[in-house]
Amino acid sequence: LCWAFSPMVDIARDPRWGRVAEGAGEDPFLGSQLSAAMVRGYQGKDLSADNTLMACVKHFALYGAAEGGRDYNTTDMSRVKMYEYYLPPYKAAVDAGVGSVMSSFNEIDGIPATANRWLMTDLLRRQWGFKGFVVTDYTAINEMIEHGMGDLQDVSRLALKAGIDMDMVGEGFLTTLQKSLKEGRVTLADIDAACRRILEAKYKLGLFEDPFRYCNADRARRTVQNAAMRAAARRYAARSAVLLKNDRNLLPLQARGTIALIGPLANNRSNMLGTWAVSGDAQTSVPIYEALRRESGVNVLYAKGANITDDTALAKRANVFGERVDMGPGTSKQLLDSALAVAQAADVIVAVLGEASEFTGEAASRSDIGLPASQQA
Repeated sequence: LCWAFSPMVDIARDPRWGRVAEGAGEDPFLGSQLSAAMVRGYQGKDLSADNTLMACVKHFALYGAAEGGRDYNTTDMSRVKMYEYYLPPYKAAVDAGVGSVMSSFNEIDGIPATANRWLMTDLLRRQWGFKGFVVTDYTAINEMIEHGMGDLQDVSRLALKAGIDMDMVGEGFLTTLQKSLKEGRVTLADIDAACRRILEAKYKLGLFEDPFRYCNADRARRTVQNAAMRAAARRYAARSAVLLKNDRNLLPLQARGTIALIGPLANNRSNMLGTWAVSGDAQTSVPIYEALRRESGVNVLYAKGANITDDTALAKRANVFGERVDMGPGTSKQLLDSALAVAQAADVIVAVLGEASEFTGEAASRSDIGLPASQQA
């Protein structure tokens, strides 16, 4: 199944929420425009073509409005605020013909989205006319047990009745629906409806005609991250950058003198890819130090200045997918002294500070979005 768990279109207005980086921000108009464009880009005009894939808009719904910016937390808002600010990007994806929708973890009106029939059936299918299938987020059905909604059989039944078609990873549907059917707690029509929507998606993707149509390793090697696509990605990234402030017109930097490049992210490959890049190859990243030396034509002095964090517990958490936080060698004072020496020898200082990639993203909300203490010396 050629399927992408994207676009992520959750409106986010609390900067403490860890997944802000994945979406389009706080503006429902911009979010809606990007949502529709991404669906069209993924799916093209013919889903059975071998250069398209089925989109999955997520996380339905209101996931970015978690209370306190705490990921997975409950959501509580009026219908006016919901329809005016938070629902439009999902609706835009549906209007653009998105093939699938992913349910969110949060509660809405005290009911987890994955068991919320008003959300999944009344709103999504009846009001908006969505014809595709709905998949849960990772083990979302199982996690409803902790909401006090019953055992795995109970929550699986609630999800199916709400309008969920596919259980991601949790195996609640796989292991309990047959029992629920025998006990009369679900009907064969409930199960058939979910199966039909999934099979319709596979038919649209052309998988009945050729189940291996997307399994072409040679084509993948030729097209994924080829030179033309990497150049386009670089061009779009450069055009999307926004300069917020330019005191004394310091930028662009002049091609003369000496630049002091200081900071724990200045010569770092592993954090360049950002969050949710577990399969990314950090060795293809170009650190700022390397790029400045190669492109500026001026003398560049470098000092790390500080660790990304000196909190060993936080560093361990950040290094779960590989080293993101390098805490050695040198003491905090030694690192700072080396940065001061480099700064005194330069005409311009460029500081590259911030978070490790795993300080943001899923389950990575922060109560304080300021620089880590180690970088505030």
